[in-house]
Amino acid sequence: MPNLNMFLISMPGGSEWILIIIVVLLMFGGKKIPELMRGIGRGIREFNDAKESVKTEIQEGMKEKEVVKN
Repeated sequence: MPNLNMFLISMPGGSEWILIIIVVLLMFGGKKIPELMRGIGRGIREFNDAKESVKTEIQEGMKEKEVVKN
């Protein structure tokens, strides 16, 4: 349980989130943020697609192994 307590303590609170958002706005500007979010979204989507394809390949390999075994 000590690890959970340290994790919860290290999470930013309300005022810290506001400060983080202000810094991001200053660094990237209002026009660049949608582009940044689109890029992050594409990256997450590609990661999930790759994860699903690996999962599918592993499942197909296990099915093939069962068929050859019988």
